[in-house]
Amino acid sequence: MKFRKNKGKMTLEAFFALNFDENSLWEYKADETDLLAELVAFFRPKKPTKAKPVDLTTLLELLRSNPRYRTGLGLYLKGILKHKKFSHILTDAGILSHTDFLFEVRKRMLAKLLPDQPQKDTLEYVLNQVFFVKTDPEWIATIPFEQLEELYGLLKFRALYASIEQNSPLAELVFAIQVLIHRITGRALESEVIQMVPEYENLESPFLAIQREFGIISERLQDEHHNYVSPDDISYRQLLVLHHQCLEYVRAAFKNSEKYGISIRVNQSLLRIRQQLERLGVLLPLLAIREEQEAVHDTIALGLNLITYNCYKTNVRELINESTQLISYEITQHTANTGEHYITKSRWEYLRMFWAASGGGIVVGILCIIKVLLSKIETSGFGHAFFYSMNYSLGFIAIYVLGFTLATKQPAMTAAALVRALQTGRTDTEVDDDEKHRAFAEFFARVFRSQFIAFVGNVVVAFPVAWLGIWLIDLSFDTNIAHGKWYHLLTDLSPIHSQAILHAAIAGVFLFLSGIIAGSVANRDKHRHVYYRIAEHPVLKKSLGRTRTQKLAKWYEKRWAGIVSNFWFGVFMGSTASIGIFLGLNLDIRHITFASGNLALALYGANYNISTEYMVWGVVGIGLIGLVNFMVSFGLSLGLAFRSRNIPLSELGPIIKSIFRHFLRRPGSFFFPSFRKKE
Repeated sequence: MKFRKNKGKMTLEAFFALNFDENSLWEYKADETDLLAELVAFFRPKKPTKAKPVDLTTLLELLRSNPRYRTGLGLYLKGILKHKKFSHILTDAGILSHTDFLFEVRKRMLAKLLPDQPQKDTLEYVLNQVFFVKTDPEWIATIPFEQLEELYGLLKFRALYASIEQNSPLAELVFAIQVLIHRITGRALESEVIQMVPEYENLESPFLAIQREFGIISERLQDEHHNYVSPDDISYRQLLVLHHQCLEYVRAAFKNSEKYGISIRVNQSLLRIRQQLERLGVLLPLLAIREEQEAVHDTIALGLNLITYNCYKTNVRELINESTQLISYEITQHTANTGEHYITKSRWEYLRMFWAASGGGIVVGILCIIKVLLSKIETSGFGHAFFYSMNYSLGFIAIYVLGFTLATKQPAMTAAALVRALQTGRTDTEVDDDEKHRAFAEFFARVFRSQFIAFVGNVVVAFPVAWLGIWLIDLSFDTNIAHGKWYHLLTDLSPIHSQAILHAAIAGVFLFLSGIIAGSVANRDKHRHVYYRIAEHPVLKKSLGRTRTQKLAKWYEKRWAGIVSNFWFGVFMGSTASIGIFLGLNLDIRHITFASGNLALALYGANYNISTEYMVWGVVGIGLIGLVNFMVSFGLSLGLAFRSRNIPLSELGPIIKSIFRHFLRRPGSFFFPSFRKKE
């Protein structure tokens, strides 16, 4: 009988009557999966949901009442599955194949668009042709297991343990376990992985031990022809203990990243080992059975796992989440540690923050004047981008090194500190779960007022410094440097006369990225032991002396990440407009502190002859620019910190409510410190 594609709607019984007559099944080739794909399509829901299980009652009743259909379907499925190799799915599907993160992402994205097509003698080929919808594992998991067991019995399938001969399912399983253990051991013994767990240096590697132990069990399976082991078998139990020790080894390596830092390559290596160990944890119990019924259960469970692994093997979202979570955690840990220095507690710290922000305002006021002077240089777009970038970068580095504060740099840092406080349920003292959100709201009030006074210090001081600078230049050289630029400087601040809000959002993104850069540099240097290498550098110790070399190493550890971060933030700020011109896009940046200085320059440049409308919109624009700077950088940093700590976004609801209640109860605490001794 030649297969004919069924058009239109067809009942399951009509489908069987047309296609499953055992007398005609021999005309089908063993690799023809079209009938199986169409049979699966009868049960695949359009919108799979766990709330509504898929029921096989109709199929089971049809097979029970009609031996011809039962025999026909059994012969067809056995013909398709006979001698199909599936070890590759167990060892590779859904597991990282490379330590290069970008390579793995590109590979999976290409596989989504143009799936790999394995040879027809593999089970992967059958699964690709039949279970090609990514939601297939979800609805298959809702089928009652009792129905799967009855279907298994009606079709008279052989159990996993029927034979350990070549190409048998058990032989494929044993081979897959061997491959996984060898790959795990090889990767775990690499020096870059070993250095993450120095506490294991003087201990026997559990990876070498599990490799030896499984070799003993696999030889017994071959020699004794039992095809399985008892769950009470000493070697098998030792195998499980060693598997647990290997998992603990990987957990210790991930945990030590806080002390030693971690690179993308090492992170990917550890992720691959963990994924392989988790896969091994699924496969090892399949070697042991106590009762005959367990053989049926294990065989069905293995089949379900194969479908799941094959469907999820190109999952890009999970890859990105797993690969970036630890790195983002280490980055946010650094920003959280830095951010805690920007959160004031007492009135003295509040005033000290104001003075630090005032110092930042002085530097920014000078930078505003320098930028106007640089704009008068006759050069290319690249030249202006370079000069503006160096102006910003050197200014930001000066603010950082001198101990001053740029208000908009803080939200990216304090967001991580806020989330860490939420994760641990702590502010200054430990609190129970019921009070966690209330304590967090109080902590948020401290953060907000710290940001507020920093904004005030920057804006209030930048304005008179910029005005004083342009006045002194005019007094000394009889030149009003802002005379031809005042209109441009003023309209750039207005949210209705320019794209000030969009440009402020772009600046917020750059503020977020600068925080990421700081955390990345700190994590990289910690992982590469840069501080220790500087402290013990023989040439430096000989030329500078041991004490000065130690001080240099400590200075580098404390300052370098911040210097690099501020340098790149300046590059982002200075080159955006030139890149926008090159691309033909309206790209630029607006920063609240620079906006304040530019307003002063615009006033002087126009000889104070500015309409009330433009002046009002300029002042309003400064406030809106600051608000957008804060919201974008804080929001992005908060989202990253939430994800890095596996805190669900559903937590935001009760947090916002708690913050709002705290604001209604004590609005002043969001702007000024408490006059009580203890808040």
